[in-house]
Amino acid sequence: MDFSPISFNEALTQFATPLRIALIIALAAAAQQLIAGFWPRVREAIASRQESLEGVQRVRTLSRVLRYTANVAITLLAMLLILGEVGISVAPLLGAAGVAGIAIGFGAQSLVKDYFTGFFLLLENQLRIGDVVEAGGKTGAVEEVTLRYLRLRDYDGNVHYIPNGQITVVTNMCLGHAYAVIDLGVAYGANLDRVMACMQEVGRELQKDVEFAPLILNPLEMAGVNAWADSSVVIRCRFQVSPGAQWAVRREYLRRAKLAFDAAGIEIPFPHVQIVGAS
Repeated sequence: MDFSPISFNEALTQFATPLRIALIIALAAAAQQLIAGFWPRVREAIASRQESLEGVQRVRTLSRVLRYTANVAITLLAMLLILGEVGISVAPLLGAAGVAGIAIGFGAQSLVKDYFTGFFLLLENQLRIGDVVEAGGKTGAVEEVTLRYLRLRDYDGNVHYIPNGQITVVTNMCLGHAYAVIDLGVAYGANLDRVMACMQEVGRELQKDVEFAPLILNPLEMAGVNAWADSSVVIRCRFQVSPGAQWAVRREYLRRAKLAFDAAGIEIPFPHVQIVGAS
């Protein structure tokens, strides 16, 4: 064995490599910690300058994706630098990764489609965290949206993970404004003008309510007779409301309309069958 003393430069080189690797790891961890602590303040500062709730939701949704992307980029850069320090040439690896990426792209087309679709979902502001949407055959509130999948929670509390590549149509029920559409059935013998006047009065009273007034953007819009059903005449009306308020406004209007119809003696029909016997 060779016990000859090593030079100062050789000793420095032997110790420098582990130190540089430790420094790279420490800097990467510090960068990620800085992002974790600094990013929320930047996000909220930008969100506070938005003029609408939609803008705030979009900023918060995009910030999640950008933070995730930044963390991934820092991790990959640190790994490449560490490989260079241990003597592994990065250039051949990058070339092999390019070739492997093409092969993987053909074998994982659905995954690539997920990322592309997710990118355009965010870029085009089709949905934001907190929106109620229908996508991929499921309906629920958006809890998380990434470049790969969309997470929804439905009214029953079930959580649905939908790969972005499976989303062909997004129905956003909380963008801009919404309509609370109400269909009321009354008996064929009812005075329709009196019924619609009663419905208009219910709408005016609801719009004066302290709880619901901020949710209703315009007075009740009476569409009129919408259908002749088997045992009723269906009258349709609607409110223009704030995004996401359509269900609460509709439920309260139906409750008040039932009480008003009972007080006014307006019959709410139910299906019935008349049996005619042979003489």
